[in-house]
Amino acid sequence: MDLHILDHRLRVTSISKNGLVHFTHPLIKLIFLRNRTRCKFFSLTETPENYTAVLDEEGFKELQPSEHLKVEGSIWLPLNVVSNGNASSSSQAVGVTKIAKSVIAPLAQQHVSVFMLSTYQTDFILVRESDLSVVISTLEEEFSIFKEVGGESIPVHSQDVSNGLQKNGREAIQPTVHPVLIPQNQFCVMSLDPATLPSIATTLIDVLFYSNSPKEEDGSPSSQGIKFFSFSLIDGYISLVMDTEAQTRFPADLLFTSSSGELWRMVRIGGQPLGFDECGIVAQISQPLAESDISAYYISTFSFDHALVPEEDIASVVDMLQDQRKEPATS
Repeated sequence: MDLHILDHRLRVTSISKNGLVHFTHPLIKLIFLRNRTRCKFFSLTETPENYTAVLDEEGFKELQPSEHLKVEGSIWLPLNVVSNGNASSSSQAVGVTKIAKSVIAPLAQQHVSVFMLSTYQTDFILVRESDLSVVISTLEEEFSIFKEVGGESIPVHSQDVSNGLQKNGREAIQPTVHPVLIPQNQFCVMSLDPATLPSIATTLIDVLFYSNSPKEEDGSPSSQGIKFFSFSLIDGYISLVMDTEAQTRFPADLLFTSSSGELWRMVRIGGQPLGFDECGIVAQISQPLAESDISAYYISTFSFDHALVPEEDIASVVDMLQDQRKEPATS
């Protein structure tokens, strides 16, 4: 398989809910007015706590400094696994599961933090630019690694990027097994033709920016779920993740999903905000899913991580994670 280091330098930011009003103009520009910005990588995810915006340097210029904006200090590079046009196995598992053993677990063992962003089209593994040489030396035995430069893919080897950092040789420590929450919502992972984006503009603005209206915060059944909505516009491709309640507000003929029309359930990782320096959080979920051949999409946000698994697998996933918490920690 090939591993591509994409030609984007990304920032990971958080916008507070009560400060959203200060950012609606740049966010609307980034979502709807692609010809007014040079941003090529933009993702916005709403969670109960905040909005996480992941965007390239051109997009980041649109966000003005504010007390309502938190910026993780690192530059992040997105990696993408390409299977040379062939299925990596006969398995039907998709999403983060396919790369758990070959990418996520080895990086966790080398104390490399990853930030995951699964979309309808693919999975992006974000790593800090400062960790790149460790990433390449760790993964080059498994992958042919290419760096995209000006639209061309150039082979990269560890000696090309070595800055004195190699596999760090430290013994891998057992990561914290974080508590998980299983909300009641059913979720959909969908895509949209960018040409039809104007047709859903008012609905999308309403769902993204006005979804916390008091009328929805009563004791209705929807409050048993979790507020989660993700919109990504990356290199011209749109991906949407929303629950079935939000889905009913969009025209059914414009949003498309996989032929199976599968519904997904969420595993939300973390009892308190996770931070960016801990390693192995993604591996905690993705490795047991990979061992059980269960598909998953995975979306990291500024405070918590979120895995989406097929609805029919949620009971076995819950059992699996409960067993994992009972196991004694070992090195």
